Amino acid sequence: MESEWIRREFERLSLIFHTSLGKTLVISDPHVGFEFSRGLRLRTHFEEKLASFIQEKDPDLLIILGDIKEPIGLSFAVKTILMEFFSSLKGINVVITKGNHDGRIEEAASPFPNISVLDYLILDGALYLHGHTNLPTVEFGEGYLGHIHPAYTVGSPGKRIKVFVRAGKFLILPTINPYIEGFDVRQGIKMVPFLRGVEELNLFLPEGVYLGKVQL
Repeated sequence: MESEWIRREFERLSLIFHTSLGKTLVISDPHVGFEFSRGLRLRTHFEEKLASFIQEKDPDLLIILGDIKEPIGLSFAVKTILMEFFSSLKGINVVITKGNHDGRIEEAASPFPNISVLDYLILDGALYLHGHTNLPTVEFGEGYLGHIHPAYTVGSPGKRIKVFVRAGKFLILPTINPYIEGFDVRQGIKMVPFLRGVEELNLFLPEGVYLGKVQL
């Protein structure tokens, strides 16, 4: 069934660990409202399924690594969808690290006191951000970002699969949206200003299996 497939994808494409703020769920690049920008005739209601998954996990903190919405602007329709999504997350502390698609996101988030929109978050010495801008001038140990929707092509004929990417002290998350295919990581990495000089990447399947190195 589609609902079971989507839930499995949410599990595979997210991270859960414990921080000083409790059980923390980290996701990246939901791109809510993607149907409007990609010519789909039917709404998938993806954001409702994602909200149900988040509610089921019941985290103390949800970190969304940017691009919570797809359209760069904020139409009435997308704002309505976002506010319905945010309403379903009441009782959960949410931090959105603002992405390049998140113009005017504050207008949808401001009625919800549990939701914070930041340029980046430092938590327990780790940095969380979207990845489309230069690094902030802060000290941190490990970094988590999204932005590039990392994927890798395997087999013949080639099949593109989503991957987690380790680039030095940074871990790049794939998009949580199972309806959106990823970008080849060798091209996508060029979209992260502070990783353009990196020489190799380590790729991991969402199940945690090490896929290997990619030389750049």
